[in-house]
Formats: sequence, C-alpha cells, structure tokens
Amino acid sequence: MKILIEFYCTRETDDAHAVLGRETAEAADLDDAIEIARVLAGTLNMPQRPDAMTIADANGATLYSGALATQAVNEGRPAS
Repeated sequence: MKILIEFYCTRETDDAHAVLGRETAEAADLDDAIEIARVLAGTLNMPQRPDAMTIADANGATLYSGALATQAVNEGRPAS
C-alpha cells in the first residue's frame, strides 16, 4: 500500500504541531509502515529531530499516529 509519513514536533504549551518532513513510501502492512517511518526518522535530514509521526494511506485516512522514542530517532546521528 502507498503511505504518506509526516514527521513533526509538538509544542507542549498548546499542543501545536510543526511539520518537519513528509515522505511517501510503499509498505506491505501497518507494521511495515511503522518500521519504515522509524528508519526514516533516523536517516532523513530534517531541520530538527521529530518527536512524533503520522502515517496516512493514499486516501488521506490516518492509519497511525504516535510519538517517536528519542533514542531511536537519534541513533546513528552524530551529536551536535
């Protein structure tokens, strides 16, 4: 299935979302889509490290929305 992944940061004071990146991909199922998103969160060059993501299908229906573990996102990246 074709999926759209949005990575974003959430501001705690008012729950505002700032989208940091969007990627499309092909996934076999939801578990595969989540794994693809987690890998991309650690490898994409985004202006900030995302703290959450949303995965939608080709029709725009949200399939998954959740927080990213900081350790998994930062894994493999040099400290700045």
